[in-house]
Amino acid sequence: MAERLKREYYGQPATILAQDLIGKLLCRETQEGVLKCRITETECYYGEEDTACHASKGKTDRTKILYERGGLAYVYLCYGMHSLFNVVTGQEGHPEAVLIRGISDQNGPGKLTRAMGIDRGLNGEDLVVSSRLWIEDDGFRPKVRTDKRVGIDYATPKYRDILWRYLIDDGQYRPAK
Repeated sequence: MAERLKREYYGQPATILAQDLIGKLLCRETQEGVLKCRITETECYYGEEDTACHASKGKTDRTKILYERGGLAYVYLCYGMHSLFNVVTGQEGHPEAVLIRGISDQNGPGKLTRAMGIDRGLNGEDLVVSSRLWIEDDGFRPKVRTDKRVGIDYATPKYRDILWRYLIDDGQYRPAK
């Protein structure tokens, strides 16, 4: 039986949860019922020191949610057309989040949000109590591999090259694009 993730779970650092969220079920209430998809790929964004993190320039209207307690949804618009979904993690005051990059049958963060109907209207949604968007654990524990994060050429070499991308290791290695 799958159980919804609790507040304590989200209070852990993104550096731990980015890997641990692999295999969990992303759940979205739709008009047709509840859609549940397995998380297959994530990326960690951790603190103002991480030059790939939106909070690297400090707290702004856009990034203030990253400084909240873990368990909230951070949904932002990328390239003016794709809503991307992140899970805010850690303790209040430290900006960090896990980008959900892939789910079963949908590789790519923009594709998964379109498939699941996740848009900026869900920014700030509390995943612990929401009836619209949440994450469950059904006990599935896949083998996980790491890689470099995608699309962060602007980051310093240390953070551009860090292995903070996590994927289900299905035996078919696909290098970062």
